[in-house]
Amino acid sequence: MSNEPLLFHRVISHPSSEEWVVFVHGAGGSSSVWFKQLKAYKQHFNLLFVDLRGHGRSTPVSLRNLLKRGYTFNAVTQDIIDVLDHLKIERAHFVGVSLGTILIHKLAEIAPDRVKSKVLGGAVTRFDYRSKTLVKLGDMCKHVIPYMWLYRLFAFILMPQKGQKESRHMFINDAKKLCQKEFKRWFKLANDVNPLMKYYRHHNSGKPTLYLMGENDYMFLRSVQDLVKLHPHSVLIEIANCGHVCNVEQPRQFNRQSIAFIKQHS
Repeated sequence: MSNEPLLFHRVISHPSSEEWVVFVHGAGGSSSVWFKQLKAYKQHFNLLFVDLRGHGRSTPVSLRNLLKRGYTFNAVTQDIIDVLDHLKIERAHFVGVSLGTILIHKLAEIAPDRVKSKVLGGAVTRFDYRSKTLVKLGDMCKHVIPYMWLYRLFAFILMPQKGQKESRHMFINDAKKLCQKEFKRWFKLANDVNPLMKYYRHHNSGKPTLYLMGENDYMFLRSVQDLVKLHPHSVLIEIANCGHVCNVEQPRQFNRQSIAFIKQHS
């Protein structure tokens, strides 16, 4: 464990359960994205919510640690493992959304004994030509355009429908807490998504995995459909009338399906 401050985290204990569920939000968000899961989940499990580095109430990584660990998916995932070590949580179920799902894949790779199961909502498994065009556009403009302009643009392209208005506003409001430097650091990670997910496509962790995808998640649903065909331990449930951030747009369906899956693998 490094000398850096731990990620901001919140623990909600269950009076009798020994099962832990760890929630991992996406880039630009915070643990507040899980507010519609809290009431349902706390009836069954111990809960751990974390704010990723530079997000929510977690501080940005220091220059010293940046030079030591770098800003990679490995380093960002190690931040989560440091919190698990601090709380002496040996094994847990992990629930992620959007880019947070990649961190859960990475955690299952570098610390497989810590992962009991994975619930991946709005999973990012591959950037298609539209996603890659957005990333290239942002990369060209990130030094001259305020990052909130870019983030608003991404939010509207990723979540364009009326039913996704709440999700858009939530992510845009959370992103306002990021500084420009922190946004650029996270933005650079986007270049590693396709190579990393290509590796996971052919190297399955073997952990029970539930993909919960909105049927209107036009950017990422198709790639998840293809991925599940290759991984025997994976299940895909498509949620009707739902887009990318399915835990916010259809929380009852998300909670019912994910809690049942976790109980099945407890």
